[in-house]
Amino acid sequence: MNFIVFPGQGSQKVGMGKKLSENFSEAKDVFDEVNDALKLNLTKIMWEGSDREISLTANAQPALMACGVAAFRVLSKLKDKNLRQLADFTCGHSLGEYTAMTVAQVFSLKECAILLRLRGEAMQQAVPVGEGAMAALIGITVNQTIEIIEKAQIHGICDIGNDNADGQVVISGDTRAVENAIEIAKNSGAKRAILLPVSAPFHCRLMEPARVIMEEALNNLVFDVPLIPIVSNITALPHTDTTTLRKNLIDQVTGTVRWRETMDFAKNQGIKKITELGSGKVLTGIAKRMIKDISNESYENAEDFDAFF
Repeated sequence: MNFIVFPGQGSQKVGMGKKLSENFSEAKDVFDEVNDALKLNLTKIMWEGSDREISLTANAQPALMACGVAAFRVLSKLKDKNLRQLADFTCGHSLGEYTAMTVAQVFSLKECAILLRLRGEAMQQAVPVGEGAMAALIGITVNQTIEIIEKAQIHGICDIGNDNADGQVVISGDTRAVENAIEIAKNSGAKRAILLPVSAPFHCRLMEPARVIMEEALNNLVFDVPLIPIVSNITALPHTDTTTLRKNLIDQVTGTVRWRETMDFAKNQGIKKITELGSGKVLTGIAKRMIKDISNESYENAEDFDAFF
């Protein structure tokens, strides 16, 4: 039982995908198509821009997707296998779910690039800068986090944005509420409770304006049945029904990314190997901590494919 996974925002960095593009025509074609789709030289920002530029949500989301799709196409070419032969399930963390749907041919690379540029802009504009925040709570359970945010919500909205792994939860909401939750978490035995350097409070109810925008865009897009099941961030379960896949992406804007439960699902399915494609190794790191005796691969740079030669 094999899973292919794609990273989310936070894994971006200047230079990502550059060597892949220089060494493999399959990767270069992906980046060129994304540039054309956006009518923007995104690769110039990715490879020559600043950390601030690549971290802007509207840039980071399509850029990370492009890197994931590029790595997949190179892997598929070198192994001479299609997605069905490489994996039983695919999924991605937050925007990574869009990447998974692209390689599973739910929608095209061009359509995904445009969607993620829109998604990034809508999420950035949903909350004025400074009014929202996110924080990582390390060393406490989800149930403890629920109790903490219930107390913190006297200061505003505070939701669980990402349930990433055992003892690793990210909260999201109004700045005062999140800051209050940090103090409560520290007094409740959390190993660490820190604000994250993000530009908006993703995956919480404050993202409702962005959800409305994405609902309209996704409802105007034709979805095809995926080549293999997509494990959803929202349900932590596999889906192939196109109506459900669309609804999951809409709900994901304001809903919790249930990655811990996604890995629990993988474990219960008897997962043998997890392959992370794109920038970074965050997701394979989580999998190794949560699932014993799992084989893992990550493909990001041209050097990662050296074994094939």
